[in-house]
Amino acid sequence: MDKLVIEGGKALSGTIRIHGAKNAALPILAASLLAAGEVRLNNVPRLLDIDVMLGILERIGCKTLHEQETVTVDTSSANSFHVPEDLMGQMRSSIFLMGPLLARFGEVAVYQPGGCAIGERKIDLHLRGLQELGAEIEERDQQIICRARKLTGADIHLDFPSVGATENIMMAAATASGTTTISNAAREPEIQDLANFLNRMGASIIGAGTDTITIQGVQQLTPCTYEIIPDRIVAGTVMIAAAATRGNVTLTHCNPAHLSSLIHVLKRAGVQISILNDIMSVSCMSRPKAVERIVTSPYPSFPTDLQSQVMVLLSLADGFSVMKETVFEGRFKHVDELTRMGADITIDLNSAFIRGVQRLYGATVEATDLRAGAALVIAGLAAQGKTVVEQVHHIDRGYDHIEMLFQKLGADIHRFTPVPKPLDLAN
Repeated sequence: MDKLVIEGGKALSGTIRIHGAKNAALPILAASLLAAGEVRLNNVPRLLDIDVMLGILERIGCKTLHEQETVTVDTSSANSFHVPEDLMGQMRSSIFLMGPLLARFGEVAVYQPGGCAIGERKIDLHLRGLQELGAEIEERDQQIICRARKLTGADIHLDFPSVGATENIMMAAATASGTTTISNAAREPEIQDLANFLNRMGASIIGAGTDTITIQGVQQLTPCTYEIIPDRIVAGTVMIAAAATRGNVTLTHCNPAHLSSLIHVLKRAGVQISILNDIMSVSCMSRPKAVERIVTSPYPSFPTDLQSQVMVLLSLADGFSVMKETVFEGRFKHVDELTRMGADITIDLNSAFIRGVQRLYGATVEATDLRAGAALVIAGLAAQGKTVVEQVHHIDRGYDHIEMLFQKLGADIHRFTPVPKPLDLAN
């Protein structure tokens, strides 16, 4: 397993371009199945999760090509509605294929998706939404099978503004008969990006980015060329790393409007941020200040995907902070690793109580999930001495070579890939 080795204590400095959003690219790749032909997507990062999604598309008959940051998907030869169990077990986002496969073939067979172990993430809202559009659902031999002779528009209310359920329903409803309304819909920028992509292909969707989305079903979608939005979580991770190392970093090709809640928190912590169109400059020349209380919640509130990274900054802040996690119950696994580096954090149910310390110290730590791994990288960059981050494959799911990203900003961070031992043929 690869490891990241970090010599900490260097202030980050320089300019970095933010790559495309994983959480936008994955559902858009799935949605490409709704149009028979060649879809071309620009600004697609090279990530483990992207590779898995392209692998699934190939296994169900599509042709794919990923060159630099452009992905081409030819869906005209798609011939299967069975999502392979081995690949589905590697990535939760494979669940996005339910809606488009059901719409295209009238049937889809999937397994429970895999992904990071950050708490229970049921798919009941996905299934209920597809049922309301006319699907019949059967569970057999660990498979979930959905069938629908005809999908028909419906008024669907989500008990929770689930991003995945909102996107699956949008994709299934795009070519359904009649009008679908999703109330209490998720409002994330990635929802808006998917709606924009579908509309580019000929769908009729309004309201994406609000809590009510209306989809007027159309008979057919046609392939298009589209550019994925910048990754707000990668941008946020870089901003927090700049502040934690007391550096001065400029981010280009980002969307500051997607980061308003983080910008608000960082400014409360004393971080200086200036914005000009799609460029942000972040600097923090002195010790950050504690932030009394941060609560994670669906967009546009503070994102759960930046909770662990901000906790690193608060661990170094002057004063006492509280972080409450309301989205995933298993998202404090990084705390034990941070305390091994000298952080003073106490957990009580879904709240973390953080007393800032003067410095963190290098240690060997383990990335338990994607965002926890990013947080440990930030901690290593800010810490005194050497930090080794293990289980890097989690980080590779969402960051395109995170070590190269921070090397460009002057960090002393390197990837170590163990060399397999040769087989002893003599025995």
